[in-house]
Amino acid sequence: MTQPSRRYPRSVACGDAQIEIARMTSGDRDALVTFVAELPAQDLLFVPRDISHPKVMDAWMHSLDKGSVASLVARANGRVQGCTAILTDELSWSKHVGELRVMVLPAWRGKGLGRVLIQECFAQALELGLKKLFAQMTVNQTGAITVFEELGFRAEALLHNHVADRDGKLYDLVVLSHDVAGVAARNEAYGLRDALGG
Repeated sequence: MTQPSRRYPRSVACGDAQIEIARMTSGDRDALVTFVAELPAQDLLFVPRDISHPKVMDAWMHSLDKGSVASLVARANGRVQGCTAILTDELSWSKHVGELRVMVLPAWRGKGLGRVLIQECFAQALELGLKKLFAQMTVNQTGAITVFEELGFRAEALLHNHVADRDGKLYDLVVLSHDVAGVAARNEAYGLRDALGG
């Protein structure tokens, strides 16, 4: 169920502020480096690789250029306040599945930015022809887990001591998933075509 391309940039309300959401390009690299440096160390455990490392950042930008990652960037006051990535692999048996990663600066939490970005990713997933999204995070990231669950994600797996932070502390990892195509089909059947974002 491929959807027509969503128009970006677009302005959305988050709390009492407006934020601009645009498709990320490799030209955003320097702004992203600044953004990542402002994230709490615990937030970096949302992603399997350390995105504060220059080589990992370069690989992300290269993936954007070749189209194996679809990313959005959220800006306010000329600065990146949040971003997303949907990773896919056209050569895998799971090419219908995308891995979703969402990060938001602490100052913007509780204002709905994370929720908005996840909803934008639902629309992106449909645009990419994906049927399922999954996200992974450590079990102590309870706020993020709550937001994902409120948006229809459900826990599928718990991996014990799966992540080690820079100090070697081990964390359990939870994997949550969302049946994007199924929800979209149900919404369309009930006349809610734009419920995942139009």
